Amino acid sequence: MASVRFENVFKRFGDVNAVSDLNIEIADREFLVFVGPSGCGKTTSLRMLAGLEEISDGNIYIGDRVVNDVPPKDRDIAMVFQSYALYPHMSVYDNMAFGLKLRKMPKAEIDQRVRDAARRMGIEHLLDRKPKQLSGGQRQRVAVCRAIVRNPAVFLMDEPLSNLDAKLRVQARAEISKLHQQLGTTFIYVTHDQTEAMTMGTRIAVMKDGVLQQIDTPQTLYDRPDNLFVAGFIGSPSMNFFDATLTNTDGGVYVDCGTFRVRVPDQKLAQYKAYVGKPVVFGIRPEHIHDPEYLPQGIHSALVDSKVEVTELMGNEVIVYLENHGKTFLARVDPRSKARVGGAISVAMNMDNMHLFDKDTEKSIR
Repeated sequence: MASVRFENVFKRFGDVNAVSDLNIEIADREFLVFVGPSGCGKTTSLRMLAGLEEISDGNIYIGDRVVNDVPPKDRDIAMVFQSYALYPHMSVYDNMAFGLKLRKMPKAEIDQRVRDAARRMGIEHLLDRKPKQLSGGQRQRVAVCRAIVRNPAVFLMDEPLSNLDAKLRVQARAEISKLHQQLGTTFIYVTHDQTEAMTMGTRIAVMKDGVLQQIDTPQTLYDRPDNLFVAGFIGSPSMNFFDATLTNTDGGVYVDCGTFRVRVPDQKLAQYKAYVGKPVVFGIRPEHIHDPEYLPQGIHSALVDSKVEVTELMGNEVIVYLENHGKTFLARVDPRSKARVGGAISVAMNMDNMHLFDKDTEKSIR
């Protein structure tokens, strides 16, 4: 088992910084997820750790050892790729055993490792098949098993579920999470899917344009995003944003969005006091906007008149697309809501869960 550390790591392609000054400490047995849009540097970071990309500057540690110049085969890591990278002419058994044979491991130990891994992932009945005879989900399990048999100190996974359909992805997420618990090994996982990140990671590293934006637990990223990007990227549907001004009116402090204004709860005044009279960005998540008829008790709410443009009935909730004098936003409301397309509704915003961001720096105001 091993910890992992990125220390002032850069990766440059010509004049472009693909990764800039990356500093992360990943504890032994942690499940860390790199998440961000395409081109943000998450896969490049993983490939540098694996030894598949050279580091332009800085150091990467696995345990106490600097591995900058250590060949990939000697880093005690195993990687699962997006494409699975299975040998088409080999059986499942031989695909799983191939790396162990290269290390000249005894046949009996190879056989035991392969069959134990196959049993753990429920594919022991597929060992004699070729990859072309397998479904996408079965190929994904084979790729994971090929990594398990190596018994590595660190598992690296580069978007391993992206080729699966939606239902299978949910099942595979649970399998990988259970695998992490069973093996007690350090997992580092790359994805662009924030739902995968939120459901699997003990911590999440959010990246944008090669720069680490925030690293923390899933719940902290959701509740206390450091900036506009993290706030908009974490959560589905994403947070609603409105350009606004903080005003002191009628004995209270309000977020004035031009076409509507909502009062700031008294317990939040201290953190926002310095921004009164200044432009800000007001953020509120769709799940914190309610149909007033089904408003949770004990919250500080503010009503906003709006028109219903689209409704998406999800069974356990309704996603409502709303419009207020040209401003559009989303709400996730109780399935009993009577909101109908073309109708008017005064939605209640839960101001206890409001967010404000500095207009210039885009940093969260706390």
